[in-house]
Amino acid sequence: MSGIVVACLLFSLGLYGVLTRREIVAVLASIEVMLGGATLLLVVLSSTYGTGAGTAAGANTAASGQAVALLLLAVVAAEAAVGLAVLVSLVRHGKTGVDDIQRVRG
Repeated sequence: MSGIVVACLLFSLGLYGVLTRREIVAVLASIEVMLGGATLLLVVLSSTYGTGAGTAAGANTAASGQAVALLLLAVVAAEAAVGLAVLVSLVRHGKTGVDDIQRVRG
């Protein structure tokens, strides 16, 4: 149960950061914290409720939950790479805050 609380606290902390920060780097870091909390929750729930009294179906459920968590970590890494690329592009144009961005052009 404490893992669920930690995951919810991480997600809440990330959400607070996204809603209150104006710097792009801080918003990206807060999104990473939110995704980390979601991944932790997925692993905790799959390991806690995925084992069905030693049956093969319960083991498959736990393994599939952890596989989804690994897939989510790959998505987080891709999101970080794209976010940093956008950040570098914006800094080159002299925009460093969320309020400075009005339109994204290709």
